[in-house]
Amino acid sequence: MAITTTGAVYGCLGLGALLAAVLPRLLSRRPVSPPMVFLASGLLVYALPLPLPLPEVNPTEHRAWAEHLTELCVIASLMGAGLAINRPFGWRTWRTTWRLLGVAMPLAIGATALVAYLLLDWPPYVALLLAAVLAPTDPVLASEVRVGEPTDDEDDEDEVRFALTSEAGLNDGLAFPFVLGALALGATGEAWSTEWLAHWAWSDVLVRLAVGVAVGVGTGLLLGRVLFHAGAKPLRLAEHGEGFVALAVTLTSYGLAESLHGYGFLAVFAAACTLRSRERGHQYHQVLHEFIEQIERLLMAVLLFATGAFIATGALSHLTWRGAATGLLLHLLIRPLTSWLALVRGPAARKERLVTSFLGIRGIGSFFYLAYACGRGEFGPYEDELWAIVVFTVLVSVVLHGASAAPITAHLDRENGTDPDAPESGDGLHRNDSDSDSDSDSSNGTGTRTRTDSSHDDSDTDTDDGVARERV
Repeated sequence: MAITTTGAVYGCLGLGALLAAVLPRLLSRRPVSPPMVFLASGLLVYALPLPLPLPEVNPTEHRAWAEHLTELCVIASLMGAGLAINRPFGWRTWRTTWRLLGVAMPLAIGATALVAYLLLDWPPYVALLLAAVLAPTDPVLASEVRVGEPTDDEDDEDEVRFALTSEAGLNDGLAFPFVLGALALGATGEAWSTEWLAHWAWSDVLVRLAVGVAVGVGTGLLLGRVLFHAGAKPLRLAEHGEGFVALAVTLTSYGLAESLHGYGFLAVFAAACTLRSRERGHQYHQVLHEFIEQIERLLMAVLLFATGAFIATGALSHLTWRGAATGLLLHLLIRPLTSWLALVRGPAARKERLVTSFLGIRGIGSFFYLAYACGRGEFGPYEDELWAIVVFTVLVSVVLHGASAAPITAHLDRENGTDPDAPESGDGLHRNDSDSDSDSDSSNGTGTRTRTDSSHDDSDTDTDDGVARERV
């Protein structure tokens, strides 16, 4: 009896979900990352002559599916990143982030566009699109270099992990004006004018950014008040531990911002940071973060498996040595150099600047932007090569950064006096209910916490991402 396509798809989804739960623990602090495994799995399954009637994976033929699946994965990741950041939002506390966004990102976009224009001999609007698509660092694939779970300690994040997490949370939204600029430039036949630039700066930059931030902050404030302080007890969901509220906040903020023609990615991250600022020490933030992180990991597994399948079926057939050189230059020269220059005389130490500059991970966000642009603009003979270059650049990032992130961050921890395998005292989230008398955490460099609550007689052991918690 032959295997059906439906059965094969559901079987692969089930195995992928299981691996998404197991691999982060299995590969913790090893030079192999879960994204590498999922991408390799998709490549092997589609490349080998297996008797599986699997569906075709081609974002150029199924652009809408590619756009919306990557969109959902990115917004889930943005919510998780915003909820995980413990450092309060501020001009001085986020100085490293502002340097990366305000200096490094525009410089990198300009340099990448120039390379594409000169090396690939592309029209300016296509070169700008490639640069904008590859501009955002990825919050989805950066699990090894992101901040950990939410805690009530505002100073427990090292500068590298905080910088990479906050940068990825914001630059996914900040890349949108450049993508829209490339689309508008192509639609006008590359007719540069002061009037065109003024309209772009006002409408696509200032207004849409302002709407995105306003919607995100407003949503976070309103839902934060309801979740923690609503007059009706059934509405105070923080007391009931409903994790899927994180998905509700994500979709609500994104949908409202997009409906009002603002940038939804920016709204989701702003909503997450704003919600996180409400009752900062409450354990409910950890519940929300754990739920949305599970959604993110599942979507990431599906998309990277599909990326491997796309590579196996010819994604790189239109890649030239010039296109490959463009992707390599971004990773090995443009990102490190622009970020290093942006961080000079900043709060990060020299080695922290070096690590932050090198770990500019590209991934799912780039796929979304390219699918979005190809559905709204005419790129004709350039579309297949655009996909080939973007897929190649993400492939290099998955392998290069996936293999190096864990050893680099472990070495940096030791240089900073933190042994990843030695326990150290730290504070965790506390419950706000009256029957919690004491709460103590001990944590090590892998994120292991042991929590003791003297007001409870039951014991519970839970494991999450290599974390063992024991409540007595």
